[in-house]
Amino acid sequence: MQNFFLDNEDIRFLFRHFDWRHLASLVEEDFRFAGEFDIAPRDADEAVDNYEMMLTQFGELAAKEIAPTAEETDQTGCTLHEDGTVSYAPGTQKAMELISESGMMGTTLPYRFGGLNCPNLFLTITNDLISRADASLMNLYGLQGIGETISEFGDEDLKQEYLYDMASGAKSGAMVLTEPEAGSDLQAANVEAVEQEDGTWRLDGVKRFITNGCGEVLLVLARSERDTPGGRGLSLFLVESGPWVKVVRIEEKMGIHGSPTCELAFTDAPAKLVGERQQGLVKYVMALMYGARIGVAAQACGIAEAAYRVAREYGNQRCQFGTTIDSFPAVMEMLVESRVDLLAARALVYFSSFQVDLFMSATHKLEAGEFADEAEAKKTKNDSRLLKRITGMLTPMSKYYCAEMSVRVTDDAIAVMGGSGYMREYPLERLYRDARITPIYEGTSQLQIVPAAGAVNSGIAERLIRQMLDREWPDAVAGYAEQILAGIDEINEVIAFVKEQPDENYRRLYARKMVDMALVLIIGALFADHAAASPERETILRYWMGTRMPDFRRNKELITSGEQTILESFEELAGPVPTGAVSAQ
Repeated sequence: MQNFFLDNEDIRFLFRHFDWRHLASLVEEDFRFAGEFDIAPRDADEAVDNYEMMLTQFGELAAKEIAPTAEETDQTGCTLHEDGTVSYAPGTQKAMELISESGMMGTTLPYRFGGLNCPNLFLTITNDLISRADASLMNLYGLQGIGETISEFGDEDLKQEYLYDMASGAKSGAMVLTEPEAGSDLQAANVEAVEQEDGTWRLDGVKRFITNGCGEVLLVLARSERDTPGGRGLSLFLVESGPWVKVVRIEEKMGIHGSPTCELAFTDAPAKLVGERQQGLVKYVMALMYGARIGVAAQACGIAEAAYRVAREYGNQRCQFGTTIDSFPAVMEMLVESRVDLLAARALVYFSSFQVDLFMSATHKLEAGEFADEAEAKKTKNDSRLLKRITGMLTPMSKYYCAEMSVRVTDDAIAVMGGSGYMREYPLERLYRDARITPIYEGTSQLQIVPAAGAVNSGIAERLIRQMLDREWPDAVAGYAEQILAGIDEINEVIAFVKEQPDENYRRLYARKMVDMALVLIIGALFADHAAASPERETILRYWMGTRMPDFRRNKELITSGEQTILESFEELAGPVPTGAVSAQ
């Protein structure tokens, strides 16, 4: 029986490795829901059994029902009708119905709204599984963050009105942020929100590049304060689909064809304020975006998993010069690099999701304010502050690393297959097209580097790595742990050097390489933890340290070299701007 959960040794290992009992205790609030909701577990063992059972069922659904229609969905795409409605490809429509029937459209929503109350780590795993089957479908399934945002920041009336339908799959949503003139600069958003005399709101303007903009529940970032520039003038609104929202067009895209990317026009659209005025970008959208970025990171892993499996099987079967091509060192290197890269990315995003769960639990505990004593309250507050900074670093790191990994792995999979990989007979050209969006949407890789590098410079990476390594290590792993600890000193040398440079652009020029250095150590610490738990994983750790530490030191050498010809001679190096180039509008 095909099953994308049961057939994936790495996901199964990580599932066993994380402390799900602890997570279950946190999200179930010491299992206080068991007496109120039939599906709520009574204890940690039952909760973990439930998680494994649901992942097994979801893995079967992904393999048997979703994956077989992915090619047809890619070719069919979505259709915009004359009346402004949008229809999904048949495979997508059927898959959404099956997922809704399974109850998985409310994975992380509370029980009281019909949700499953699962940890974020659970949602990340399902995003990984569904993306291996069809990456475009994950864009619809993964929009559960809309419901989470309403649950976290909306008032009780909003929750009661929308969350039941979102948990059941009766209504889907969209995060409506980007505008034609603003792009990634969300603080420049200019869709107008005007408060009426009766206290209601109306919206006017255009949004672009909106995933599932045809959804029924739209969370719209709009300017509520005309005289307040930047992010402080923005609020978040809920708009229901209706005649006041027109899908102007569906974008013609390179990939993820099963996911409609819409341009929307709002005309005197009735809107409901979510949370407080002027907190739309600085609080609510940033929380929404962070969840979406973890989702894209998991999506990238699923795409890479699908591509790697095709290349690995082909390399083992394709004979050239009297032997299979996976016996050629050049091909061996590509396959090993791809798999280790994928394992590193998955380890990173799953660990990041685990940290998000810890942070959310601490935050909710502080909001509840129920502590045994002042010491417990102080510890929870300190934990929450540190976890906020750690997740603020790990989230962009995960999105950056996983997305770039997905492009590398799909590209190398095509290279392993040669001409065959370039043909539509195999799924790799579709997987490559799907992978290519992951470093772009929900914030480009370059944008992810900004907060990640800031965290590295402020010492958060060092604090996390030391925390991860503060334990007793088996003899086979101890030497690697020492190498990682020594690497912290080298990162600190780099940070000190960069801070001494008079030109602020020098730090920006090498920000990516600084993040790459930190990632070598963080992933190394994760692999060390895995190897300590499972000795057969020591080979992965050995390969990672043996191949990535030379890269680590090359980056250190370059950053501390003072080389800045790009900054000094950009025009000469880049050459003149071509005439007749494509407009950037």
